[in-house]
Amino acid sequence: MRFKYIILLLFGFSLLSFGLPKSLEKKVNNEIAETFNLENFELTSIKIPDDIEKTLPSRFGEDNIFKIESNKQFIAYAYVSQASSKTALFDYLVLLDSELVVIKTKVLIYREEYGGEIGSKRWLKQFIGKTQNDILKYNENIIAISGATISVRSFTDAINNVLKSLKILHSKNIL
Repeated sequence: MRFKYIILLLFGFSLLSFGLPKSLEKKVNNEIAETFNLENFELTSIKIPDDIEKTLPSRFGEDNIFKIESNKQFIAYAYVSQASSKTALFDYLVLLDSELVVIKTKVLIYREEYGGEIGSKRWLKQFIGKTQNDILKYNENIIAISGATISVRSFTDAINNVLKSLKILHSKNIL
């Protein structure tokens, strides 16, 4: 009996682990609505096969890569993940078109006292237009921010890993 209770409890927690947390979901939805000027749309989770997901530099699970559709028409892809700052993690969003070109990046929740400047639209603009064939380098083609060095490097690495992962997924006809 105890074994069944543990299994049910684990199953219940596994159901809760899929999908975006409500605090992020609202921010993601607002960004999508604003970026694409949409009132109604659906986010559909994309399942990446486990054997392929394990080979990717970035984490791609059912709770962070989505198709955006409106009136059954494909609009874009949304990728949500976290990167490290000095002592915490911050949440970010990447919106991609059908060719996997970055349309927009957004820092959704930044949890540090310092370094929040990476969330500025002006700084984030430099990622627009980046593709799976681009390689981003801190202080070369990505501008440094004084007081946010760790976050800038972390975000740059995170976006590089996303782009590398997209290249793999594209080559396997998954995206």
